[in-house]
Amino acid sequence: MTQRIRIGIDTGGTFTDVVAFDEDSGELVTTKTPSTPANPADGFLAGVEKVLGLLGLPTDHGDAIAAVSHGTTVATNQLLEGKVDELGFITTTGYEAMLEIARQSVPDGYGNSYFWVKPDRIVPRHLVRGVGGRLDHTGAEVRPFDEEGAREVARWFRAQGIDTLGVCLLHAYANPEHEERLRQVLREEHPDAVVSVSSEVLREYREYERAMTTLVDAAVKPKLSRYVSNIATRLDAFASSEGERHVPFYVMKSNGGVLSAAEVVHQPITTVLSGPAAGALGAALIAQVAGFDKVLTCDGGGTSTDVSVVIDGEPTLTTEGSVGAFPSKIPMIDVVTVGAGGGSVAWLSPEGTLKVGPHSAGADPGPLCYAKGGTDVTITDAHVTLGRIPPHLLGGEIPLDVEAARSGVVDLAGKLGISPEECATGVLEISAWNQANALRQITVKRGLDVRDFTLTTFGGSGSLLLCRLVDILGLRAVLVPPNPGNVSAFGLLTVDVKNDYVQTHVSLHAGLGVAEVAGVLDELTQRAATALDGEGFPPEEHRFVRTADLRYYGQAFEVRVTVPEGPLDQDALDEVARRFHAEHRGLYGYDFASDPSQQVEWVNLRVSGIGPIQRPEIAVHEMAAEPGTPTPASTRPVCFEVALGHVETPVYWRPDLAPGQEVHGPAVIEEFGSTVPLHPGFSARIDAHHNVIVTREDQTA
Repeated sequence: MTQRIRIGIDTGGTFTDVVAFDEDSGELVTTKTPSTPANPADGFLAGVEKVLGLLGLPTDHGDAIAAVSHGTTVATNQLLEGKVDELGFITTTGYEAMLEIARQSVPDGYGNSYFWVKPDRIVPRHLVRGVGGRLDHTGAEVRPFDEEGAREVARWFRAQGIDTLGVCLLHAYANPEHEERLRQVLREEHPDAVVSVSSEVLREYREYERAMTTLVDAAVKPKLSRYVSNIATRLDAFASSEGERHVPFYVMKSNGGVLSAAEVVHQPITTVLSGPAAGALGAALIAQVAGFDKVLTCDGGGTSTDVSVVIDGEPTLTTEGSVGAFPSKIPMIDVVTVGAGGGSVAWLSPEGTLKVGPHSAGADPGPLCYAKGGTDVTITDAHVTLGRIPPHLLGGEIPLDVEAARSGVVDLAGKLGISPEECATGVLEISAWNQANALRQITVKRGLDVRDFTLTTFGGSGSLLLCRLVDILGLRAVLVPPNPGNVSAFGLLTVDVKNDYVQTHVSLHAGLGVAEVAGVLDELTQRAATALDGEGFPPEEHRFVRTADLRYYGQAFEVRVTVPEGPLDQDALDEVARRFHAEHRGLYGYDFASDPSQQVEWVNLRVSGIGPIQRPEIAVHEMAAEPGTPTPASTRPVCFEVALGHVETPVYWRPDLAPGQEVHGPAVIEEFGSTVPLHPGFSARIDAHHNVIVTREDQTA
């Protein structure tokens, strides 16, 4: 091969974003193509062919492709929209009501319990079955596994036509033997069933969270497996002009790493925030290079908006995350997702009030302005009606039906008894507050002052409401990267292969044995090394990160801290405890380091195995000594304030803006895949990396 091209592809609900990286020259090329929800592989391959063409390479084969990394919202959107097919749940006899009881928590506290209606469980009570047998918390067998009872349960699910099953037996994290025997019974009695077992999905204690994580894994497994296998097959068929060649194909995981497609189909739960995680990592790198150490990321797509926190270049991780109504305890970048994307539908509640999302028109039929049969007003239609986005997308490749959008807004406004401009502005205002509330959730609710952060907006729709977010949240500044619609795809080229392994090991620090901890960590490290070997990384490239979850005895939640590298001894364990005290103080404002009556308890041990990849570099451009005043590419009527209506507004083509130049609102800055409406009272400057830095006129970034 004369060239080695690595490609990152992020498939969203509306568009498929593509970035190609030439490993030899360092050249980066970006593009977008419409997503194809009926068969996402079509949009995927179209994106590959399109970016190869932009590089001047043949588009009928993939000889030059060295690897492809993929971020997908298949699992995310399925869970956000609640499209979970019928599941069966098998647990230990006597614990069939586990999902109903859950954590007995009521949103907003028990003062709300009279009005609160418990949402439907992921598995209805009549599709839960128990199997006899019992292990204790050490993994020792208390009662033998009831094989005949297991066979009856398997036959019952087969007779009911339930082909997707989640298995979570009591204390399987300590000993997987009963779950493995149950899985073998299911293979024999119900061979067509897709089965997820908790001892493979999550080897942590807490039965409810482990059960929910396992069921989410089972729920997304059929659809994701078909999706990934279809793309992998077609990619291999495209890979070579001279015969069979396997292209390394990686899928983004929620934890900030990638994994080969062959492996990810066995652990689909790890992809539930695949696309959002890639975007957070790409934005983290861009903002760090630009000199911002405290950053909020806002990734706006067609179906949803995803927000996260980045401090000193590292997105925060959590095992307490959720997607929609479904909690998931796998390690993931701490992303909050709200149904507020460009395709989110505006609708009227039974009381006659205006609502926006979480339902989305997606790419097909899409917003009214797509003219593909859509019948509902969306956020994109509101922007088009107000003139804030152009009457076309992707630099003119996709024309928009402005009249169809306006007609839909007029009809909706008539039902509300307000003007079309007021209606469209109201749709956008609700969307902005939905995004602002998500940003508050990851900052204010976690003890962080949102005003200390710079917002980085990206995605096709991520930058459309940035001026309102500055006003609502009091933000310092907003950074919009070059090609913001492709930041998630760019992020896919910056991430390493990464696998996480966990084992619950509950013990007070005072009674902790060095040999015990070392043995568990060594076992987890060996599992991680085996996985990296399978991914093709030689032993000398393996990296391992060891962490532990600790808490004060009697607490319900843990704090994760790093375990020192090298051989373990008592000093290393004591250092972990000291780090826990310091981290606890940073999170909660106090610690008990000087109080011997408050004992430290270890809960989980974790190892992440990492295989490093070559990252693209972000270019630096020379700042002009006298940048001059930029010239608008055109003008068009835009409505920023209802009272003023549509006002003729300058429109700037972003590639024409040079480092050091400034644009003052009202204005619109457009590029191939994104638009920045600059409201009155705001200004935007171009930095040395071609980022757009937006601030209020009375502030400086």
